[in-house]
Amino acid sequence: MTDKAGSRLPASALSRHILLVGLPGSGKSTVGRLVATMLGVEAIDIDREVELTGGHSIPDLFDSRGEAWFRSAERRATERALVLDSPRVIVPGAGWAAQPGHLETVGDRALVVYLEISPEVAVRRVTAGSRPLLSGSDPVAQMRALLAQREVFYHRAHCRVSVLDHPADAVARKVVELARRAPPE
Repeated sequence: MTDKAGSRLPASALSRHILLVGLPGSGKSTVGRLVATMLGVEAIDIDREVELTGGHSIPDLFDSRGEAWFRSAERRATERALVLDSPRVIVPGAGWAAQPGHLETVGDRALVVYLEISPEVAVRRVTAGSRPLLSGSDPVAQMRALLAQREVFYHRAHCRVSVLDHPADAVARKVVELARRAPPE
């Protein structure tokens, strides 16, 4: 974290984890890595953790073990990250927030930030083939449907940051600013 003069603040200045939520293509992974670098903390990519646990890519795990297995593994990986003592930036998959009870399990352990993006821009940013839930013939319609299903959950985040027309580093700086200002709950 940096102070107003731009000096790096110690990671201990971060009072809790930061957890990023949003649609596929909202930049959670990229922004998460940038925020972690700015704060001098570790970023935990939950999809990567699930891939390590499952021994395959997310699309392969969806195909071979199903969405229910994936959601369960995702929940366990996120819970393990949330109980770590020192603050981290935690980046679960786009559907994590919409799973029953997931946001409630965060409690005061993390500042939840919604990275807000339009479905049209999100689709332009992702490769539909790499996203199991966007593999149909009309990815924009599918992304709109995902947003319709998940937006009520995303809006439960402590704060939101628009990623439209903003480079990833500017979004990351805004997340850092929010984390700095947010009092522990």
